[in-house]
Amino acid sequence: MSFRKGFAAAAAVIAIAVGAGFGLRAAQSLTIPFPCAEGGACAYVCHSVVEEGRTASDFIALAAYQLGPEKPIDLPPVNLGTPPPVDPHNVYAGAAAGMFSPAVDGQPTRVYSPNLATGRVDVIDPETFKVIDSLQATPSPEHIVPSWDLQTLWVSADVSMSGGHGGVIPIDPRTGQLGKEIDVPDSYNIYFTPDGKSAIVVAEAMRRLEFRDPHTMELQGYIPTPNCAGINHADFSPDGAYAIFTCEFNNSLAKIDLVHHTLADTLPLTPGHMPQDIRIAPEGKIFFIADLVGDGVIVIDGDSFGQVDFIKTGVGAHGLYPSRDGTKLFVSNRGTHSLGGQRNGMGSVSVIDFATRKVVANWTIPGGGSPDMGNLSADGKWLWLSGRYDGVIYAFNTDDGSVKTVPVGGQPHGLTVWPQPGRYSLGHTGNMR
Repeated sequence: MSFRKGFAAAAAVIAIAVGAGFGLRAAQSLTIPFPCAEGGACAYVCHSVVEEGRTASDFIALAAYQLGPEKPIDLPPVNLGTPPPVDPHNVYAGAAAGMFSPAVDGQPTRVYSPNLATGRVDVIDPETFKVIDSLQATPSPEHIVPSWDLQTLWVSADVSMSGGHGGVIPIDPRTGQLGKEIDVPDSYNIYFTPDGKSAIVVAEAMRRLEFRDPHTMELQGYIPTPNCAGINHADFSPDGAYAIFTCEFNNSLAKIDLVHHTLADTLPLTPGHMPQDIRIAPEGKIFFIADLVGDGVIVIDGDSFGQVDFIKTGVGAHGLYPSRDGTKLFVSNRGTHSLGGQRNGMGSVSVIDFATRKVVANWTIPGGGSPDMGNLSADGKWLWLSGRYDGVIYAFNTDDGSVKTVPVGGQPHGLTVWPQPGRYSLGHTGNMR
């Protein structure tokens, strides 16, 4: 398809989508203006309404129109600049309790929670479990993302709600103040290459990965992923040679070659899954992927890029968080399959032993709930998670699974606890190495 024809097709879809209350920039995940069906039907409904009639060529044409024609990204191979692991047998050894970088000296301990419904970032003192500030950010803020150099917390956003905007906003973690918003087309999520040379802006609705300057967000180049519907979460190999991204709405994974900055491969998963968050095992080869529809965790071999196991956890598995000692994986189970959400659902947290791949504990919420995204406290004693559909923040005691709640209203989403131990951040809500 020629660019002119491809863009004309994309423009036609824009007109259709806008008439339905959406736009081409409308993100496919998260907040939608109608209740969504269960399971796989939910993915089909949510992404077909926004993408009706659009082909892979349309997404490629749109990227060329907005960002210019694709060309090789003029950057050295990422794995040449990736810091070597602290322990070759545990990729999380550098983020153990107490292992703070000097870069975070003077940064007060806070929980930063973006709220999709209010457009604000709620700031919580984890010592008192009280909201101490509320920053007016941007419509539909998605995640609070620590920068590679640990000096900035980025607010990512998309356009899934009316009036939403895909820009990014820096927060100074020393003062807790917002900086000036930087315009990008869609910033559902943000990661950083392991060498720190690039921010990877996950333009979910655009089906592409934008490599940008990690400080100014100036475009360095982009990788189209037109067959990855709902490109979403990622994690990286220990040497920085590749990253694996989840494709939420067509049950697949995308492997990105960071040596050559190209899309290396796409892996269709076995039927009946809806991949969400992804985290690598401590040994650095096996990846665990939360599955919202299958109610568990998919296990794949990163090098050979194939499925090897599946672990049942709880209803609506979504977020994944390794323990500070790298022995366990905490899985947040939303308690629903519906992207439209459910209050007081069957939300829970499951604890997986990395070595045995067995669930060793399940923690429920009295009265139900919707634990979504977050991170561990610096000492690993608390797992902080947003209660996405219940307007609260949860703090789970990692010793006994008991839970405290902090009311914030609205729809809290990708919160982070800051500062955290680690030499550098790979992004998201604090994937530390």
